[in-house]
Amino acid sequence: MGRRRSSSIAGSPLLIGAITTLIAIVAVYLSYNANNGLPFVPTYKIKVELPQASGLQDQNQVRVGGTRVGTVETLSPYLNPRTGRTTAIASLKLEKKVEPLPADTTAEVQSVSTIGLKYLELHKGLSPRTIKAGQTIPLSHTREPVNIEELFNMFDKPTRTAIKVNTINFGNGLAGRGPGLNNVIAELRPLVNNAVPVLHNLASPETDLRGFWKGLNRAAEQSAPVAQQQANFFVDLDTFFTAWAKVTRSLEEANEGGPAALEQAIYSLPHQALFYENATEFMHLLRPSASDLVTVAPELGHAISVGAVNLNEAVKLNKALAESSIALAEFARNPIATVGLEEFTKTLEIANPLLAGLAPSQAFCNYWTLAFRNLASLDAENVGIGTLARAGFILAPTGANNEGYPASAPANAPSEEHIANSNKIIDKNNNHLHANMYPNVAGPGQPKVCEAGNETYIPGKVEIGNLPASSVTKNREFTSREQNLYGEKYPESTLKALGLKSSKSKSGGS
Repeated sequence: MGRRRSSSIAGSPLLIGAITTLIAIVAVYLSYNANNGLPFVPTYKIKVELPQASGLQDQNQVRVGGTRVGTVETLSPYLNPRTGRTTAIASLKLEKKVEPLPADTTAEVQSVSTIGLKYLELHKGLSPRTIKAGQTIPLSHTREPVNIEELFNMFDKPTRTAIKVNTINFGNGLAGRGPGLNNVIAELRPLVNNAVPVLHNLASPETDLRGFWKGLNRAAEQSAPVAQQQANFFVDLDTFFTAWAKVTRSLEEANEGGPAALEQAIYSLPHQALFYENATEFMHLLRPSASDLVTVAPELGHAISVGAVNLNEAVKLNKALAESSIALAEFARNPIATVGLEEFTKTLEIANPLLAGLAPSQAFCNYWTLAFRNLASLDAENVGIGTLARAGFILAPTGANNEGYPASAPANAPSEEHIANSNKIIDKNNNHLHANMYPNVAGPGQPKVCEAGNETYIPGKVEIGNLPASSVTKNREFTSREQNLYGEKYPESTLKALGLKSSKSKSGGS
């Protein structure tokens, strides 16, 4: 029975063809899905959050230490609701042999070749905690390095063309120089030996080479906004050096005279050092005046422009002065002139004390000018009943020994003065002598006051001699008595009725 059944299966071409077709279909299915793993084989599935997909696609390989351990099953975008940032979530299907991965495992997108094929590299960490199936490697543990196509994409077309030309020229420059390169490599052996400790220092954590590159990255980020300004700067540099190249011959000629000039400078500069020190100190002292020079610059400019015109006349004057100087020299050699100067010197020595006493009366008190003015006023100024010179006796107060008539004693008695056409008495107590034969005029040893004509008039009291400085007013136009009589005590209507002027007018007396 068994032998008959076996022969019947082998002898059925239809059955054999069906079995062969089934085996072929299974083989094609398995080969087609080889990248997804064998069917019915358990896998270790996790997810990775990436900043960007960076060209990573479904079914790309996942490697650990360069060995394929799985594939990228799917890629999908993810919007972080907390930060609002959109990232990529890669679902990985890994072999069970790598399960479980440490929690500090990092992921990095790498290029298989320069044509752009990518894979995901996992770097196992050392954490005792693990990533369970279905969990996600966070964004902080992933990074995407700059790819070569991104590097070249940052250059514009003219720059890429220039890089291409440079590469060709470098190749042409190295062609046929094999022996020379071999000799260079042989000579580089000592450099390599000495470079080992240098590289150890660079790799040391204390060197912080990683921080150095981070700093460069920050500097690049900060300089990015001014990239156009830097490009313009290099364009300007090109313009400058182009102009510099055009004056090469002039620069060479200038350099030819340089050694002689340097030798002269070596000799001269030590002698000039003191001048520079003094000039520095002078400029330091001149600085306050220079700030004021701004305000006087217009007047100074006008003075210089006028002085330039006068300078020509000054030359002529100098010639005339030369002749005068010769004549003066001849005069000085005359014995009579010497005797005359000696006598003049003696005269000045004798007159000096007198002048020292008289000078303050004019320089400080202006008495000489006031005396001439008052003398003119005495003969010319009309007070209604005649000039001051004629009316002085009439205006004198009444009473015994008054100033208007001969007296046998100093005036020191009451007086009665009536308003014209009225019985009213103006003043009953102004007939008292005030006399000061030697008033203080700011002379040597005297107070700085102008006492004459400025004494305080005190009715009802005789004052003879100098008064205290506090009793002397500072008015140099009128005496205090005139102010009391004509300016302060009586109203304007009374003075007008008397035919007198107020002291508020520009008239004076002493």
